[in-house]
Amino acid sequence: MASVPSGTPCWADLATPGLDRARRFYPELFGWTGRVDPEPEAGGYTTFQLDGRAVAGVGPPAVPDQVPIWSTYVATDDADLVTGRVERAGGQVVVPPFEVFDRGRMAVFSDPAGAAFSVWQPMSFPGAEVFDVPGAMCWTELVTPDPDGARIFYELVFGWQPEEEPMGQTSYTGWRLGDRMVAGMMPPREEAFAADSPAYWTLYFSVTDADATAARAAELGGTILVPPRDIPAGRVTALRDPDGALFSLIALTP
Repeated sequence: MASVPSGTPCWADLATPGLDRARRFYPELFGWTGRVDPEPEAGGYTTFQLDGRAVAGVGPPAVPDQVPIWSTYVATDDADLVTGRVERAGGQVVVPPFEVFDRGRMAVFSDPAGAAFSVWQPMSFPGAEVFDVPGAMCWTELVTPDPDGARIFYELVFGWQPEEEPMGQTSYTGWRLGDRMVAGMMPPREEAFAADSPAYWTLYFSVTDADATAARAAELGGTILVPPRDIPAGRVTALRDPDGALFSLIALTP
């Protein structure tokens, strides 16, 4: 069983050629410990844990020239069903559904604007076991130049209902599934937008102090891409790890 309902982000992992560096950087930053998958075919895939509970993963890239990237996984009861919906909605099937040992089934897609995302159909591994506390994933957000197309696509694929909220001179889109807000969307910020990708999903990890954690990331070899700033939900910052993978932090407003 998934740790969250179907249609809700349930896992995140990092694909990077700097596997050893990532195993050092993120535990130093978030207080994680790592558990390496014993299967030789896993290539050293490591599950990060916070107080003994799974929070995220890291593994080698699928292809040698893949850029380091954090991936968002959405829980599903049927990866094949989602695959059909993606195709009918105009997305691309990057990797068709396949079994990951006895852990679950996954697939990788991209939306019509090029943002990559994955789905996870759990078997023995449910995904993340803790969310929304310091050191754990707390939000996932689509940054896209085509919000109108994304509203249609993700509603067709996951049943997400878009809700608009004013944010300065623009607006912010939250996606609701039932009574829960499960993800968000915003247009690109020029300083954070990945030049080699027309759209992307980014992850937010909860922290108690965004400024201190960003400074610590820089000390550990990361880069502060967007300095800490205040938004209604809290204080946020966008970073790159030592190999260039983008992720964000938020110190949530109490």
